[in-house]
Amino acid sequence: MTEQAAGSDGDVPRGRPSEVFLAFLKLGLTSFGGPIAHLGYFRDELVVRRRWLDDHAYADLVALCQFLPGPASSQVGFALGMMRAGWLGAFSAFLAFTLPSALILTVFALLAPAIGGTVGGGALHGLKIVAVAIVAQAVWGMARNLCPDRGRSAIAVAAVALLAWVPGSGGMLAAIVMGAAVGLALGQGETKPTGGRLAVSVSRPMAGGAILSFAALLAVLPLLAGHSQTLAVIDSFYRAGALVFGGGHVVLPLLDAEVVRSGWVTPDAFLAGYGAAQAVPGPLFTFAAYLGAILGPEPNGFLGAAIALLAVFLPGFLVLVGVLPFWDQFRAKPVAQSLMRGANAAVVGILGAALYSPVFTSAVTDLRDFALAAAGFVALMVWKAPPWSVVALSAAVGAGVALLG
Repeated sequence: MTEQAAGSDGDVPRGRPSEVFLAFLKLGLTSFGGPIAHLGYFRDELVVRRRWLDDHAYADLVALCQFLPGPASSQVGFALGMMRAGWLGAFSAFLAFTLPSALILTVFALLAPAIGGTVGGGALHGLKIVAVAIVAQAVWGMARNLCPDRGRSAIAVAAVALLAWVPGSGGMLAAIVMGAAVGLALGQGETKPTGGRLAVSVSRPMAGGAILSFAALLAVLPLLAGHSQTLAVIDSFYRAGALVFGGGHVVLPLLDAEVVRSGWVTPDAFLAGYGAAQAVPGPLFTFAAYLGAILGPEPNGFLGAAIALLAVFLPGFLVLVGVLPFWDQFRAKPVAQSLMRGANAAVVGILGAALYSPVFTSAVTDLRDFALAAAGFVALMVWKAPPWSVVALSAAVGAGVALLG
């Protein structure tokens, strides 16, 4: 690690892990709105106000993390913490940004079974319905950005068709591979200037070890999963975190395939938690903490939440560390850009399939439910209402409708 922070001017001294922790704790308590909004909060706090790095270095880092599988905003935060205060800074940034929402969702998971009666049941149903609006907004936005032409639109549709025949995580992996292959065949990548290097010192041997660890865990954990329930949980959440391309909402179908299809979590509890996750600040991946807390078999509770949370974040951080020394050369290659354009288009299809099942089919049972989901979608897309307010209103309307019968 160098003795300077990441700014290209080289005049910003390194900070302390405690400084990083407090900066990211503030962000973890106030960053509503999903990964794209998080990146805006990061820039305002750390680039503009604190001057930890300049805009060029920040843009390079964001480009890297959006290219990789995993939670982009958390990966950016991890790297920013490393730039500022070394490895302790990286872990401080992750802990502070993640802990608030993880604790809120874990407590919600433990209290949810006690929320009974007409009003409580109606509020939980409202949380399921708001998930329809949230995922529809994500599909619409991702399709506009990632499927702007006929070729990539066709990839998205092909991914939906493939999942109709091969459901679950196996079908999702096949869809991503298919999309990458078609993207390579379409060859739409361009040679672009890379700018300056990212000022994070990760040696090539360390990077190689991280990539080997990522691949080894992906290959070995399924073989060990049959030996204990704890290893099975780690395997399921690690695999979900390893296959997330294109945004945090894509973790929804991956986790559904792992915990709902296995019978560990009921569909109703899954969607209620996903709806609640939209109302808290911080990374959407903390939805894993909610799921870990309510798993049918042990480990569950706070232990299950911690295991699920660490397992779902780990692959994204391993890939990030593994790619850092090679990023500047790799991202300039048209082949790499073509692969990712195709894979990202397939991800739109994966999320579109999840919008239908389990989200829509599990939440919308009559015309009143559909009206509430449509109202939430309009509030998000047209009125630009913050997601937490739409979540709160949907829960309140669900409770009111149930109370009125």
